[in-house]
Amino acid sequence: MLFYVVTYDIPSNRRRKQVADVLEGYGRRVQYSVFECVLSAKKYAELQARLRSRVNLQEDSVRFYPLSQHTLAKVEVWGGVPVTDPPGSVII
Repeated sequence: MLFYVVTYDIPSNRRRKQVADVLEGYGRRVQYSVFECVLSAKKYAELQARLRSRVNLQEDSVRFYPLSQHTLAKVEVWGGVPVTDPPGSVII
């Protein structure tokens, strides 16, 4: 499992809604166009395939940022929801 931050900038309301709907099935929305997802390699490939059919690469931008455990530990959050906990993490 790997932690991903997925962001998008999509001018079409219809496509933007479709992308958000797909992402809600794979992770948690933390800002309007930012999702945090903890995914296996199989689920990551599935997500990309589902999004690929909904995105217009001439007009839209979708970015996938994988974060390692080391990098994830350094994330700072100011307001909003806390960082999504990866599986196996312990909160004390």
